[in-house]
Amino acid sequence: MSFIRKIKKGDKTYLAEVENRRVEGKVVQRFIRYVGKQADGRTVLATSLSDVQVAEVKLYGPLLVLHYLAKEIHLDAHLGTYAREILSMTYAHCLDYKSVNRMEGWFARTDLNLLLGLQNLTESRLLSGMDFLEQSDAQGLQQAIFRSVQEHYRLENSGVIYDVTNTYLYGKHCEMGKLGRDKEGVHGRPLIQIGLGVTQEEGIPVFHKTFDGNIADARTLQDLITTFRRYDLKSGTLIYDRGITSGKNLADMRALKWNTICGVPLSRPVQNFWRPLLHKQGPRLPLANRVQLNKTTFYVTTHSYAIKHVKGTLYLCFNARQQVDLRDARREEIVQAQQLLRAGKAIKTGLARYFDKNGQVLGRTLDQVEEFDGYSCIFSTQPLPKDQLVRLYFDKDLVEKAFRALKGVVKLQPIRHWLSQRVIAHVFICYLAYLLLALLKYRLKPTGISPEEALDELSTMYKVYLQDSKQVHRLSRVVTLTRRQETILKAINPALLKAQN
Repeated sequence: MSFIRKIKKGDKTYLAEVENRRVEGKVVQRFIRYVGKQADGRTVLATSLSDVQVAEVKLYGPLLVLHYLAKEIHLDAHLGTYAREILSMTYAHCLDYKSVNRMEGWFARTDLNLLLGLQNLTESRLLSGMDFLEQSDAQGLQQAIFRSVQEHYRLENSGVIYDVTNTYLYGKHCEMGKLGRDKEGVHGRPLIQIGLGVTQEEGIPVFHKTFDGNIADARTLQDLITTFRRYDLKSGTLIYDRGITSGKNLADMRALKWNTICGVPLSRPVQNFWRPLLHKQGPRLPLANRVQLNKTTFYVTTHSYAIKHVKGTLYLCFNARQQVDLRDARREEIVQAQQLLRAGKAIKTGLARYFDKNGQVLGRTLDQVEEFDGYSCIFSTQPLPKDQLVRLYFDKDLVEKAFRALKGVVKLQPIRHWLSQRVIAHVFICYLAYLLLALLKYRLKPTGISPEEALDELSTMYKVYLQDSKQVHRLSRVVTLTRRQETILKAINPALLKAQN
């Protein structure tokens, strides 16, 4: 497809219609015809525009920004042969993704053919791009991409937050999908597991991997630890939830000279460890133990501890408000269950343990269950001040927000592909889309505008193609920008805004 190029000669700017062509693997421009010139900031065509018509209106603004961010980190070079197809799907996931078989129609409504130099996008080429992506060295590719991000954004290697989520598949033909209960609590769906690591400070993704749906959370990290050395990450801190904690994971990270902050389940041995200390302390909540995090207050008690010979500090965090809420909710259920029993009706199976055969509440059982309400336990291989530890662990929702973005904005779930390699490629493309959103968020931080708000705002930034039907002259104009659109472009790079004027 041809477009208009500005050619400066002295103090004059001429307009020429040109088109991009790929010759021996390189994109070159071919001159088609002289169109006109610019004078006093206005375009003067070489012919009359008495019969001018709007030929096409293309989605432009959001794609301009996403493509700029991708080019900054050389994403096209990293993705190789099918980079243009993969990038088109990545951008679609950030904006208006439906499915591969509807991509051709979406692509035709955008200006991607010009941005990517890609013509005649087909479903076959998109699927070939997915297959190419799956056959690549996924960990090596992620490593190279993250190194480019590090170099361009000069990221600090302070730490990585890791977590695992699952997502469900349509159909039951994918070998990776295993029936189970997803994170939304729905039973019976075929699931896959996805492990994701993001930088502690910026929330920029470092690595991910897709696993079968029946792989335990702790095992996903064990698998990724073997490739951790390749990421050229200096010693830092790995933070993760209690479901991922294991002695082997702690020992392996220690061998890599990384510290760990992880949740610890309040199992019976852990409760037995804390019980004498809590009894000694009594109901008193020492002011020195008080830690404020946003609107939540914790009282934190510490003690030396070891998990599978890995020494560290155990932090017991008490949230009084959470204790009251948990007990209130539980006791409300018990009261309602007691009324049902008196009426001779059935109650939830889990509530039966609170009643004797006469339907009376077992106070001792209730006391045992409520003993550690409001408490959570954290283990750290590095002794840290209580306030710093609480902030690092409980304010680690960066990766949880990443999963919400993957499943919502980026359209991770549900996955409609049946072949395992296509499922892996689909998740990889979602990972790339989230990477671009994370970089966009990083650039927009001073403005207070979220990536989703920015892309929505830019969605009205169209490129209009005008054509003189007599002379078949064609030029494009970007619609007048709003003040907010200008703010967004300027925050990403002032040159982007200048290029539209």
